[in-house]
Amino acid sequence: MDRSEHDLAEAMRAASRGDAAAYTRLLRDVAEWLRPIIRRELVRSGRSGADAEDIVQDTLLALHLKRHTWDEARPIGPWIRAIARHKLIDTLRLPRGRGNDVSIDEFGDVLVAHEPARPALERDVERRLDALPPGQRQVIQAIAIDGLSIGEAAAKFEMTAVAVRVALHRALKSLNSTAGVT
Repeated sequence: MDRSEHDLAEAMRAASRGDAAAYTRLLRDVAEWLRPIIRRELVRSGRSGADAEDIVQDTLLALHLKRHTWDEARPIGPWIRAIARHKLIDTLRLPRGRGNDVSIDEFGDVLVAHEPARPALERDVERRLDALPPGQRQVIQAIAIDGLSIGEAAAKFEMTAVAVRVALHRALKSLNSTAGVT
């Protein structure tokens, strides 16, 4: 095992003992380690490297949820790479063009155009927001409805600004796909 994997393993062991700073460091270091690997694999597979951050975030979430499955007597690198590989494969299985990037400014025009049908629109917005995972829903609520900044939302939910941006991006992407925007 190389030095960086040794450091990751030590950080994971410390995190398992309750060291929050070690856990934060572990997640940051894993993300930095995986980004170029995942981006390279996406490009090698004929995909844009733009999905790399989503895959990294999905991998970090899986690491968090499955951290109890890592055997401390075994190297951590293969365990992390296996989780990342599965997240990458999940993404590659999705059809190309599965999402559309739509500027939030475009939604404003749609909302103004439908102003007379506001009660129906409000019900539709509520229904779509309710379909989001709780974390994404709370970020959308805080930023788009309550008017909080990214920093304010991060402080409110005890998240990093990057995590808030990722949740906001994913929520907008989900809302976009359920709206049938092409």
